[in-house]
Amino acid sequence: MSLFKPKFITFDCYGTLINFAMGPTARRLFADLVPAGGMDQFVADFAGYRLDEVLGEWKPYRNVVLNAVERTCRRWNIPFDVTLANRFYDDVPTWGPWPDVREPLSRVAKEFPLVILSNAMNSQIHSNVANIGVPFHRVLTAEDARAYKPRMRAFEYMFDELGCGPEDVLHVSSSLRYDLMPARDLGIRNKVFVARGHEPSTPEYGYTEIKDIGGLPGVLGL
Repeated sequence: MSLFKPKFITFDCYGTLINFAMGPTARRLFADLVPAGGMDQFVADFAGYRLDEVLGEWKPYRNVVLNAVERTCRRWNIPFDVTLANRFYDDVPTWGPWPDVREPLSRVAKEFPLVILSNAMNSQIHSNVANIGVPFHRVLTAEDARAYKPRMRAFEYMFDELGCGPEDVLHVSSSLRYDLMPARDLGIRNKVFVARGHEPSTPEYGYTEIKDIGGLPGVLGL
């Protein structure tokens, strides 16, 4: 990436800045129900159903999670327990940032307005953002936009709220499927992929790759 001075640096939150614990939580809660040899596939199926649940019209994120748990259980012939499923949702506000986030992001925040665009409810995300300990210009959610990423409508809501266009932002995410693919389709040329191991790197989508947020100041020439 040639040196670019964005008007805003926009971020995915869960997985990119916050340690997204849906997979580890599934491994813990279903340890007695899923054979150890099948757990990787169970977690992958749960992730796939969560993605499928956000592709239609907006619904509360609790519904997204519970529906995904129920569909995964049905696929694995496991009884669905709504109390158990609710624990996934209720744990979200307790999650904290990756250890590489706070210090480099504090440096970046001194030079650029930081914005979060997240597939979250407002009742969830603000405690997670407070745990990061860095000032953000705006925190925008799927609840605000009435659309989840990877739908373009979520990004269009962000542009409208910020009064900018795709040419004005640098978008940072650890997810190609939720963020960097639709960002490319929307004309966001300046993108950073944080390679946390959630998804394989696919440079076809035109991004700068960093291993963690510690690499972001260098991308910005700081």
